[in-house]
Amino acid sequence: MSLKKLSGAPARYVALLALAATPAGLSATAAVAQSPFDSCAAEAASQWEPGFEAVGKDTFRINAAAAIAACKAALAADPGNAQLKAWLARAYYADAQTALAVPLFEEAVAANNNVALSLYGDMLISADGVAQDMARGADLLRIAAEAGFAPAQNSYGLSFDFGEGVEQDYSQAARWYRAAAEQGLPRGQTNLGLMYQEGLGLDRDYVAAAAWLQRAADNGDSRGQYNLGKIYEQGHMVPVDYARAAGLYQQASDAGDMYAQTSLGYLYEMGLGVTADIDKAATLYRQAADQGYAQAEHNVGVLYEDGRGLPQDFKQAFDWYTKAANNGNLDAAVNLGLLYFNGTGTTVDNSQGVYWTRVAADGGNSVGLNNMGHVYEHGLGVDANRDTALSYYQQSAELGYQLGLDNLTRLQGQAAPTVQPEPEPVPEPQPTRRDKLKN
Repeated sequence: MSLKKLSGAPARYVALLALAATPAGLSATAAVAQSPFDSCAAEAASQWEPGFEAVGKDTFRINAAAAIAACKAALAADPGNAQLKAWLARAYYADAQTALAVPLFEEAVAANNNVALSLYGDMLISADGVAQDMARGADLLRIAAEAGFAPAQNSYGLSFDFGEGVEQDYSQAARWYRAAAEQGLPRGQTNLGLMYQEGLGLDRDYVAAAAWLQRAADNGDSRGQYNLGKIYEQGHMVPVDYARAAGLYQQASDAGDMYAQTSLGYLYEMGLGVTADIDKAATLYRQAADQGYAQAEHNVGVLYEDGRGLPQDFKQAFDWYTKAANNGNLDAAVNLGLLYFNGTGTTVDNSQGVYWTRVAADGGNSVGLNNMGHVYEHGLGVDANRDTALSYYQQSAELGYQLGLDNLTRLQGQAAPTVQPEPEPVPEPQPTRRDKLKN
């Protein structure tokens, strides 16, 4: 699954969260001797600002308390300085004090400060502590991007990629990702690699995709590491190399990337490129599930239901499938439907069983389609209907699900029953993992 930004997440995955190689900052002794301006810069400047490459840092790496103290003192000594306002606002934002950050961002934006334009633009687009205004957010990003500020170039690319505040335009997205990537922004390098991989706004070029993802991975971008790992796991552009994939996933997982944690967990579960270790798989799935990743929530449910890596607990399985299904995971919807039909971990409820199975089927899940065929063939919570059952089996078979094909062949060879047969257990699904999530 290739990723750019998180689907449904409260904040965008932009350069502000890109893991760049941050040069060593000033020593504590040197900082004491600095001017108030330099002390603020050492705590809250961006490494993408000219002149601050050696001391700047990513927003999430800011020591908020130290930055707020230093920048408040600096701004008190020079109250009209827009750069200090932007840095203090950035420090407040890092400390989740958006109410204090917004007025300062507004003042710095009025002075065309690139740090403020970029970060505040992203906040406006994602409604992060401020009322959503995608059009204004994109316009602020444009100003900073045209001024050459790499984080804004990447974020402006995201705006075109997903049509946020501007008309969707993959060519423009690729153009701005490239501008950021060529300046060395790791997340821009990842996003440009994905545009090449997917053939969006550019001719598909797997060699170029791998090259840009490799640069991003080498520069420490967890999303680049993850996406490059998927290339090696799936054998896209390169021979399958599970060990190499596992190494890349491990790097991204160590940085807290929930997608990498889930993929690494799968390799440990299956013993691909690593020694099989179901306990380690369970730990990794749980780490990702605790971050709200639906596929990991589903996988935790599977382990609880099967009693592998986790003690068998059908109520826990039911709870995790419910979370995952409500978060849009179709495999979890299939499994949740089965638990309702069978009264496992919950009370028997055919109406809920039908509901969740239909959710999966309507989403194109082959197992869900087969199970809906079973539901209509045997009248589980619905009026039995042989033609509807055949239609669902047909759709499942067309997606390559063997049990759907078997059921289609069996039912086509039968005359319509005159007596309703006894219901058979709904078949167990074969869990799959989504190949791609463009976030």
